[in-house]
Amino acid sequence: MAQKHEDFWNRDNFLVVTDGTKPAVKWTIDELRKRGKVVIVLDYSDKPLADSVKEPESVPDTVENVVIGITKREPARIIEKLADKGITDFWVHWKTNTCDVDHLEYDPDLSIITGRCPMMYLGSSASIHGFHRFVAKAFGKY
Repeated sequence: MAQKHEDFWNRDNFLVVTDGTKPAVKWTIDELRKRGKVVIVLDYSDKPLADSVKEPESVPDTVENVVIGITKREPARIIEKLADKGITDFWVHWKTNTCDVDHLEYDPDLSIITGRCPMMYLGSSASIHGFHRFVAKAFGKY
């Protein structure tokens, strides 16, 4: 399972969906860009990033992978709208998963990773994220 989680971050383009409530999502955006990945942001926050899109319908057709870290909206509804655009690979941030997302995990056409913080995979070893990764590996939760 760890390989699937690690492989997700080796991809080249991402949509990151945020509402500003999960700081690790902002760090995820920054880290992906630092690694040279193409990152589009769908921002539902009160102060959206200047270069962000505002609705799923505005997401470019080139997006293949989505990271969702929102608490003010139902993430399953976002997944459904993006799946209608042909996107199939999703990462739902730790502690933002819902029962509706759990039901979507049974859809054989979708790949949805839940229960993990992106920064546990993206953060440097000399950070709180690296420590989180160490602890998760020690307890078999990586």
